[in-house]
Amino acid sequence: MKKQTAGIHHITAIVGHPQENVDFYGRVLGLRLVKKTVNFDDPGTYHLYFGDKGGRPGTIITFFPWVNAYQGTIGDGQVGVTSYAVPVGSLPFWVNRLASEAIPFKKAVRFGENVVQFDDPHGLHLELVERAAGADNEWTIGDVTPDVAIKGFAGARLYSTNPEATERTLTEVMGLEKVAEEGDYRRFTSSADIGNTVDLKLVTGVVGTMGVGTVHHIAWRAEDDADHKEWQAYVYDKGEQVTDIKDRNYFNAIYFREAGEILFEIATDPPGFGYDESLETMGEQLMLPAQYEQYRSRIEDRLIPISVPK
Repeated sequence: MKKQTAGIHHITAIVGHPQENVDFYGRVLGLRLVKKTVNFDDPGTYHLYFGDKGGRPGTIITFFPWVNAYQGTIGDGQVGVTSYAVPVGSLPFWVNRLASEAIPFKKAVRFGENVVQFDDPHGLHLELVERAAGADNEWTIGDVTPDVAIKGFAGARLYSTNPEATERTLTEVMGLEKVAEEGDYRRFTSSADIGNTVDLKLVTGVVGTMGVGTVHHIAWRAEDDADHKEWQAYVYDKGEQVTDIKDRNYFNAIYFREAGEILFEIATDPPGFGYDESLETMGEQLMLPAQYEQYRSRIEDRLIPISVPK
């Protein structure tokens, strides 16, 4: 049996002040805050989820905001760059928007595609690339309308301490296909129309350190609970030290750190972010897992209040 993931489910990163995080991803980039909850392993910390209007897999970036935490170092053993897909013809809008917000950016061409590269307020490396594939994002905030809005992930650039081993994991475990090579990068694709492109850096450099401004892990898609259990057994049979299944309310998750030291997760598409809220109200209220509901007042007192763009 050979398994193949459809693509990226979500990417999770560590950032600084939560209001700065919400202002940038919600107002500047125009993503929807689809879930406001807490870190299940550290309920005194927010876990914020941003994505398209419906919070579909392949559009979700999530954050642990650690106020006053130390700055991390982006390097080997991490996702180095998170790449977003925008509609064809929309890059001039985004160039003007970044300039109007005084956000430094660079233009580049990678694998024949025009990209715009920039950092978020806490140091995460991001880029925008025009892609025809993928449904438009119907979420509108200010000038960010569906004809220019971020669709979801284009993909990610992986920095590995052992690129050959990471390539084996991508192809032999996750089932991605090698499709191109350019300079120091090799490109792999999956079957989804978003979150389907991974560029692996073929040379090593500085080993990354976890902290503010770094990606914590990248999560891949499983179709449902039955498929997820198959993935757990499959990954174990491939020699990876995979975890037990974790209930994250909006998906189930398993984790393993591949040989290039990048933390991989495999997450189920269902039940999704409408599990405890309606589509219309997602992200408006602080949602807590059942085990923490009795401590709501105490948790809310510890969390920094945030204002969400409408």
